[in-house]
Amino acid sequence: KGPKVIEYNCRFGDPETQVVLPLLESDLLEIMLAVAEERLTPEAVRFSDGAACCLIKASKGYPSKYQTGFEIKTDGKVLKKHGATVYVAGAKFADDGKTVVSAGGRVLGITAVAGTLGEAIENAYAAGEGVSFENEYYRSDIGARALCALTGAKD
Repeated sequence: KGPKVIEYNCRFGDPETQVVLPLLESDLLEIMLAVAEERLTPEAVRFSDGAACCLIKASKGYPSKYQTGFEIKTDGKVLKKHGATVYVAGAKFADDGKTVVSAGGRVLGITAVAGTLGEAIENAYAAGEGVSFENEYYRSDIGARALCALTGAKD
């Protein structure tokens, strides 16, 4: 009798969440309390009309074998210019307690929000230039299919 949800995978550390939560205008804590108390209404959940794109920077070789321990360098001016948020996943402080190094396969999520999907994609990639580490890998087609679907363009 219609579609059924088998699994909804959207943990706070997942790119699916990192791209949705920046668009949430409602108070997330209030939404969670309303769910727990079984009083959530559709009107209580509001999203902005903009768009977001999350670019994942991973260790080359992920999800198979990959190396870690590479220093993560950031340029705050680039990130700020493009209005990006960097979510740290597979990283840790090195033994010196100051240097941040890669420590996993999926290392960073760089999310940018803009008025349109095209602008959000452009900003996410531009912001991605402000965070780097040796042996990084990222896809160059993030958002391309969604953008084609919106514009009616071919791949």
